[in-house]
Amino acid sequence: MAVYRQEGDLVWAEVSGGEVLRGSVTGLRDDTGTLHMGYTIVLAGGELVCGRTVNTPEVAADGRVRMREVWQRYHPRPESGTSYLDEVV
Repeated sequence: MAVYRQEGDLVWAEVSGGEVLRGSVTGLRDDTGTLHMGYTIVLAGGELVCGRTVNTPEVAADGRVRMREVWQRYHPRPESGTSYLDEVV
């Protein structure tokens, strides 16, 4: 689960659940609503994961906000990919 907060263009979130013991995401919102953020996450196995993400807002078929998240992980297993985060109401 992630709980996002925003103050002006500054955006941050706390993340936890599943394999994620605790994580944080911090970044900025640009003029188009896209979020440019960096993250750090501690996994249940003790692994520390760091990376960056660019989240673009979309509207799902049911009207909820969906974020298209293009991410890049730096350490310890460099990877990249695309995920989708759906609003829970």
